[in-house]
Amino acid sequence: MKTDIHPKYYNQCKVFHNGQVVMTVGATVPELHVEVWSGSHPFFTGKQTFVDAAGRVEKFQRKYAGDYFSKAKK
Repeated sequence: MKTDIHPKYYNQCKVFHNGQVVMTVGATVPELHVEVWSGSHPFFTGKQTFVDAAGRVEKFQRKYAGDYFSKAKK
């Protein structure tokens, strides 16, 4: 069997949401940064929140701005 092929395992990996530690899990990285977790998801909290991950709305608006739809399809 090959030795030293497995990644380092961290038993105390900290999961961050909005800069706060929300839980500790085991993982192959020392820290995880998440945008959504069960404590902030509308299904579990019953509250509706707007999540704009990495400016997706602005990216969409830039892509389809101007005369994009008036161009003839070939």
